[in-house]
Amino acid sequence: MRTILTRIISLTLFTVLTLTTQAQEIKWVSFSEAAEAWEKEPRKFIIDVYTDWCGWCKKMDATTFSNPVIAAYINEKYYAVKMDGEYKGEIAFRGRTYKFVPNGRRGYHELPAELMGGRMSYPTIVYLDEEFNLIQALPGFRSATDIEPILKFFGENNYKNMTWESYQQVHKSDL
Repeated sequence: MRTILTRIISLTLFTVLTLTTQAQEIKWVSFSEAAEAWEKEPRKFIIDVYTDWCGWCKKMDATTFSNPVIAAYINEKYYAVKMDGEYKGEIAFRGRTYKFVPNGRRGYHELPAELMGGRMSYPTIVYLDEEFNLIQALPGFRSATDIEPILKFFGENNYKNMTWESYQQVHKSDL
């Protein structure tokens, strides 16, 4: 009787944890899907510019972006876009077609290069406002505790009326 009860409790806990984890995944979309969704409901964009060979990009996916608090906040406030910095296809945006540019052994895609100000560093997180204007492109790995105040600084429009230094002093973490 005790082993049956233990198995039922274990199965229930496993199911609850699995459903909770699935509910907290970031809803990543392509740039064109995000632009389409924006037509119906304007909101900010967070663009994770990565490459398939970037170890820090993979670490950020496995740690930062898998944090349920971070995922829930991003899903609520932003359109989340994964953008390969070396994408070989074309992307039409604001009347222009952006393409892959061969350069050395790899090359780069023009759209993330433009969003990153030509500084090709991976990972880079690009933040755009509701009108597709660049707020900031921040290169480098960020842990959940590093990115949470940044997400809120931009997501709650604090960047419009206070400095980053001032915001850091009043920010309350949910982590």
